[in-house]
Amino acid sequence: MRVITDKPEVLAPAGTLEKLKVAINYGADAVYIGGDAYGLRSRAGNFSFDQMREGVAYAQAHNAKVYVAANIVAHEGDTAGAGQFFRTLRDIGISAVIVSDPSLIEIAITEAPGLPVHLSTQASATNYETLNFWQAEGLERVVLAREVGIEEIKEMRRHTDVQIEAFIHGAMCIGYSGRCVLSNHMSMRDANRGGCAQNCRWKYDLFEMSGGEKQSQLENGEAFSMSAVDMAMIEHIPDLVEAGVNSFKIEGRMKSIHYVSTVANVYRQAVDSYCADPDHYVLKREWVDELWKVAQREMSTGFYYGTPTADDELFGKRRKRPQYGFVGEVLDYDAERKVAIVQQRNNFGVGDKIEFYGPHFTHTEQVVERLWDQDNDILYRAPDAMMICQLPVKQPVKAGDMIRKQR
Repeated sequence: MRVITDKPEVLAPAGTLEKLKVAINYGADAVYIGGDAYGLRSRAGNFSFDQMREGVAYAQAHNAKVYVAANIVAHEGDTAGAGQFFRTLRDIGISAVIVSDPSLIEIAITEAPGLPVHLSTQASATNYETLNFWQAEGLERVVLAREVGIEEIKEMRRHTDVQIEAFIHGAMCIGYSGRCVLSNHMSMRDANRGGCAQNCRWKYDLFEMSGGEKQSQLENGEAFSMSAVDMAMIEHIPDLVEAGVNSFKIEGRMKSIHYVSTVANVYRQAVDSYCADPDHYVLKREWVDELWKVAQREMSTGFYYGTPTADDELFGKRRKRPQYGFVGEVLDYDAERKVAIVQQRNNFGVGDKIEFYGPHFTHTEQVVERLWDQDNDILYRAPDAMMICQLPVKQPVKAGDMIRKQR
């Protein structure tokens, strides 16, 4: 029986320390985070050095890695202090830094020796000559541009042995490799230095001025955007593995623990299943269905199998709406009373059909029949953000399990 021993890494986003721990608990081999400087997600819960230390300690205790994104396009003055920043990351135990700007790459290599450097997708690596160039410069991994197809990856792998990382799930930028100036122009926020306002996802109208009045030119007055649907490669794990991708990257440092836990959980199952017995691998429909429980947009395969069409863009009304909402996390389980102690994340209550899910793809469905607060007073709803409440459960649950409900 053929077995793939060099399994691709499942790499998950971690916008906060909580998300870092959740991602690792739900199967991620590595996470990528942002620091207080040089990153492209200024509104994410970026990490202080002390938080990085705690995150690295947690990751190492679970045989996982932590990477730091420092992938801004640097303007004059932006590189000040970068050498000390990278040295601190190295000394904390960060496994690699993800960089796109050549000046920051040079600083990381020369001023923080021993800190591995990965090329960010922002650098638009789309051919094996580029991969070989960066490998010769001292980089150990290249994150491919999202505009690269499967056949191109196969060609790259035939001509280079540098590690290849590729996005396999999450939001896609309408700009080439994320390089866009809409936000700069419309919102005075530099997308390439961490301030993207996601203007492409705004709703727009088209007007004609007639007699001093605006008249919409859109059919039925329906607003439109110019953004892409999300990527999902869950149905094509064999193609990615056989093409030679070393790291499967999930987008979403600003997304919830519901998203991070669900997506990491699914891809962990799929990767492990394929690598254990590739010749008899079967895609499970439940994996695909699980991803739809956290999807906010339609999903496609991006550029992997050809240039996207209009069906891969967000025109008009949503074609498929989310059917589940995240409502809580299990803090503890009272086995004697068969009661779960949970922290509320969104309003839920008696009569709601809920689903508990946990690491290793465990699932339990039930209806909320009773609900109490911390003081054992009866509740009918849990309306207050982050409140602690209790409910009887049909099957044992564990701390760290998540709860979602059908809308």
